[in-house]
Amino acid sequence: MKKLLALLVGLSVSPAFAATPYDIYATGRYDEAMKAGAASGTASGFAVAARAALADATTRPAPCLDCLYHAEEFARKAIAADPRVVEGHVYLAVAMGYEARVVGPVWARAHNYPGRAKDELDAALALDPKSVWALGALGGWNVEIVRTGGDRLASWLYGASVDNGLAAFASAFKSAPENLSVRYQYALSLSGYDADRFRREIDDAFARIAKEKPQTAYETLARARAAELARLLKNGDRAQFDTRVRRYQGYP
Repeated sequence: MKKLLALLVGLSVSPAFAATPYDIYATGRYDEAMKAGAASGTASGFAVAARAALADATTRPAPCLDCLYHAEEFARKAIAADPRVVEGHVYLAVAMGYEARVVGPVWARAHNYPGRAKDELDAALALDPKSVWALGALGGWNVEIVRTGGDRLASWLYGASVDNGLAAFASAFKSAPENLSVRYQYALSLSGYDADRFRREIDDAFARIAKEKPQTAYETLARARAAELARLLKNGDRAQFDTRVRRYQGYP
């Protein structure tokens, strides 16, 4: 037994406590998480790789379209490996949403990014109607479609509305009231759409985020960014607030 323990220590490996792709992702080692997730060859592994690629893309100081393409590729591989894995559909929709912000609304609409993303979210919710990730992404999808196209066009082309977005977010919070990531995306969505109209909701979201304990490196950064935005909004520095919101939403 002593020889076995010594060997395990020497190899820095523990069969009982070997880090999973998600464990690696949670620490913020996104490149390693992508490699580990892809190496697993499983739908869940590819889904973690997609999540890591999205975190890598959205925490950079400037938009990274190639990073988003990597996330899309991993998400598609997750779906191909097992279409019943909800996260594959969600992360594909999210990746396409961020890509649309980089390439611009005209290109995105011409290539039906909004419709294709919605199809993936519908697939995710058909698998799990209470998925906090799918509901949160659907909330953001609705608000973003209205923001870029206006109420009438959003409703006519995609059936999107701010009310639908708010309802989806409310369902997400009901499923997981302490989910920091979704609360952060909710605050960003409303801040990017109309910070004056939704000031009360935004302030409430920032206050709730401040009370939550981050579970991952991404959530630690999201919590810090939320605190920064809350401070700018409280101080009345709207120009800087709007600039930061746009940056954190992934716009060039």
